[in-house]
Amino acid sequence: MLSSSVSSPSLTLVGHGARSPSTSSASSTSSSSSTLNLSQHLVQRSVVLFVVGAFMALVLNLLQIQRNVTLFPDEVISTLFSSAWWVPPCCGTAAAVVGLLYPCIDSHLGEPHKFKREWASVMRCIAVFVGINHASAKLDFANNVQLSLTLAALSLGLWWTFDRSRSGLGLGITIAFVATLITQFLVYNGVYQYTSPDFLYIRSWLPCIFFSGGVTVGNIGRQLAMGIPEKPHND
Repeated sequence: MLSSSVSSPSLTLVGHGARSPSTSSASSTSSSSSTLNLSQHLVQRSVVLFVVGAFMALVLNLLQIQRNVTLFPDEVISTLFSSAWWVPPCCGTAAAVVGLLYPCIDSHLGEPHKFKREWASVMRCIAVFVGINHASAKLDFANNVQLSLTLAALSLGLWWTFDRSRSGLGLGITIAFVATLITQFLVYNGVYQYTSPDFLYIRSWLPCIFFSGGVTVGNIGRQLAMGIPEKPHND
């Protein structure tokens, strides 16, 4: 009786030790599989955002060129939608960065964005952004200041209607500021120019376009991020 009672715990310990490597191996396999899935999802989101940004840049830039809002030198104009060749890839890259940054900032701040998280809302946001860009080229005001104030109100309305987050507002303002500086640099160096500039070398309403564009791309990025598979939890 004594020998059986002594050997029983030892067998139990041996049994636990035998199962431990397999459990560790399964956990490692699950972790590597989850990491691979996250990496693949990140690449897919980046590609989608790049394509969306490049396509929107072609369409919206074409509108600005047709209305003689922006002017490119003849030597940098290509046959593709009469747009400079570097506009789509640059805007596509910017869209990918911004679209990935929005959900990353939300996660860092611990404030997941849940307001109107559905594709129907995202499509309406895109339509409003295209409308704001269209208005900047089509509407005629007595001066650019009135147009700028109108577009600023529309851009804030877009943020309030489809975002309403502090991170979205802060990133939108930051994107507008940085993009405006880059545009000023490009225009100053003669890459292209704006007709009737009233804000140094550009139009005063351009930051409004960048702000609303940042909010729109951020919403697309957030919606794409909702499909990220959750990491498995071991209870």
